[in-house]
Amino acid sequence: MKKPSVLLIYTGGTIGMMQDPKTGVLKPFNFKALTKQIPELQKFDIILSSISFEKPIDSSNMSPETWIELAEIIKSNYDLYNGFVILHGSDTMAFTASALSFMLQNLGKPVILTGSQLPIGMIRTDGKENLITAIEIAAAQKNNKPIVKEVCVYFEYKLHRGNRTLKYNSAHFDAFKSPNYPALAEAGVNIDYKTNYFLKPSKKQFSIQTQLDNDVVVLKLFPGLSKKITLAILNIPEIKGVIIETFGAGNASTQLWFIDALKTAINKGIIIYNVTQCPEGKVIQGMYETSSHLKKIGVISGQDITFESAIAKLMFVLGQKLSLEKSKKLLETNLVGEISE
Repeated sequence: MKKPSVLLIYTGGTIGMMQDPKTGVLKPFNFKALTKQIPELQKFDIILSSISFEKPIDSSNMSPETWIELAEIIKSNYDLYNGFVILHGSDTMAFTASALSFMLQNLGKPVILTGSQLPIGMIRTDGKENLITAIEIAAAQKNNKPIVKEVCVYFEYKLHRGNRTLKYNSAHFDAFKSPNYPALAEAGVNIDYKTNYFLKPSKKQFSIQTQLDNDVVVLKLFPGLSKKITLAILNIPEIKGVIIETFGAGNASTQLWFIDALKTAINKGIIIYNVTQCPEGKVIQGMYETSSHLKKIGVISGQDITFESAIAKLMFVLGQKLSLEKSKKLLETNLVGEISE
């Protein structure tokens, strides 16, 4: 049987850093010497190749342009490898995983994002286990077909759907959670794949969709949010979409000025996308009086979508330049497992 092949794509981030023994300064290490740094990789019966960004970037500088670059790298190498592992800084990993889940259309191979809280060159690093297992998952096959066929995040023994993850902890190794969807796999002595939670594979041909529109803004509600600030945000020139982070199950102020401000924006063709501030649970517009008015004026419910996925999906949908009604319909529709049926 032909050996499975995996392409590592290093974008930057903590996982790819080595500590200079003389100066103590962290710097990106050379991926050509990867097996020297992680000798365990030599035990894999896998063909391993790597691509590194010419200038590795901190994940705080992640942008739609980088998402497009990643999508194009995967497209150009899609037929050459069985799976892909993207090494990425953890701070914005959930945003990138969400964006790629929409951009990589009809994906039939694993794209696994991973990283670490400590650099691989440090003794107590979590990077080695994360990288080794991410590679193993990316190479895993059954009946000569990939086991995983979607964009995922692997971190601290758990594989999550990429567009369901969020970073919730910056101090511990278990940095990511998927509050509204079960883990797709758990790594112990063996890797236990929860195949009943996997996306149903598409029979269509793989392609990428790289048109994104980031003319979007976030309005996070809090007690005391002023009228002048709300109006300033909703009247930003050329704005096309607003994610409104509401309370609980999608609740917001019932003050007349606030409702009128949202209604005016909607009447101008601006999409208002309702996402709860709660990490777990979902928006149910109309469940309480404080959300029924949002539904009446045309605010779109994000249901149980994560904030990170909502940002990526809104950019993706707006980038298609569809009619307003079609755009709203897509935002309410489960496209790639980002919201529950």
